[in-house]
Amino acid sequence: MELWPAIDLRGGKCVRLLQGDYDRETVFGEDPVAMVRQFVASGAKRLHIVDLDGAKAGKPVQADVIARMVAAAGVPCQLGGGIRSLETARRYAEIGISRLVVGSVAIEEPALLEELAHALPGRIVLGLDARDGRVAVRGWTDTSPLRAVDVACRSQHLPLAAVVYTDIATDGMLSGPNLAALREMLAASSLPVVASGGVATAADVAAVAVAGAQGCIVGRALYDGGLGLAEALAAAGDGVSGPRS
Repeated sequence: MELWPAIDLRGGKCVRLLQGDYDRETVFGEDPVAMVRQFVASGAKRLHIVDLDGAKAGKPVQADVIARMVAAAGVPCQLGGGIRSLETARRYAEIGISRLVVGSVAIEEPALLEELAHALPGRIVLGLDARDGRVAVRGWTDTSPLRAVDVACRSQHLPLAAVVYTDIATDGMLSGPNLAALREMLAASSLPVVASGGVATAADVAAVAVAGAQGCIVGRALYDGGLGLAEALAAAGDGVSGPRS
C-alpha cells in the first residue's frame, strides 16, 4: 500500500485541522519547503499536499509556495484544494503536480469532472470527504445530501487515478480510521481507494492496508511524533528508501 504523508497549507504554514474545522488549527511548521525536504530525507516516496485556503476560496491561493514545494520534493506530489477549472488543473500539472484531487467539482459540476478526467487521464483523483456518509464540499464548510459511495459509483467510468476517501469525523482526531466506512467505499467503487482520516499508529496503517486500500494518507500522527515515518512505511508495506542527502 502506498503511504502519503500529508502537508496541509494555510497562510503559508503547515497546519492540521481537527475534523476540518478552520477554528481548530494547529501549526506544525512555518516553512512548507523545509517540511517537504524533511519528509523526503526520511524516506517518503510521495506527498499529499492540500491548499486549505484554496479549498475554502474555490481557487488557488498558495500556488507559489506549492510550486516551490514540488520543485524541492523530487517525488510525486498529489494536490487538493481550489482546483475547480481546467485552466487551474493544467497550470498545476505544468509545475509538476502528479495527481490533482478534485472534490467540490464532482458534486457541483459533474460535467467539469468529466472534462478534467478526459483532459488529464490518470491524473485526476476524486476527493470524497464524508460527514456521516454525506459528501462535504467547499473546504468542508457545506454538506451535500449526496452519499459518498453514490458519487464514487457514478464516477467510476471516468479515467480517474483513484478516490481519496476522507472520514471527517476521524480526521485529525488520532482516534483510528473508520474502517467500516472505508470497506463500504471499497465495496462500492471499482476505482482504487486512498484512505484518509484517523490514523494514529502503525497498527492503524496496517489495518487500512488489510482492508484493501491502495493508499493511506497520514498527517497529524507524523507531526505529533506518535508515529514515525519509517514505522508507517513499514506498516504499509511501502518499503523505506532510507535517508537522503
